[in-house]
Amino acid sequence: MTTRPVTAAGSGRASLAGIGRAYAILALVEAITWTGLLIGMGIKYGPETTEMGVTIFGPLHGVAFLAYAAVTVVAAVRLRWGLGVTLLALVAAVPPLTTLPMEVWLRRTGRLQSR
Repeated sequence: MTTRPVTAAGSGRASLAGIGRAYAILALVEAITWTGLLIGMGIKYGPETTEMGVTIFGPLHGVAFLAYAAVTVVAAVRLRWGLGVTLLALVAAVPPLTTLPMEVWLRRTGRLQSR
């Protein structure tokens, strides 16, 4: 079953629920910190010049990952996602940058709007 997004009056854009907006923001933050960590690991293990990227982005990504997981569970409950969608959204945090297409899909299918 596909849900059509609700559009904000006069904007032509779907309005996100508060938790839907929080999910979208954390999906982006998780992807950014993943990117930073991957670049840091490349520098650390490639030319072996510095560990600074891993030192900075390792903890940042850890916090972003945990926050993304927590907000995903809250969004799943409040926005009434099924178990399959919830598990897919949680698993999306594991492969690098997969939270971005996940967020796009959730937005396009109306799952980030209040029901």
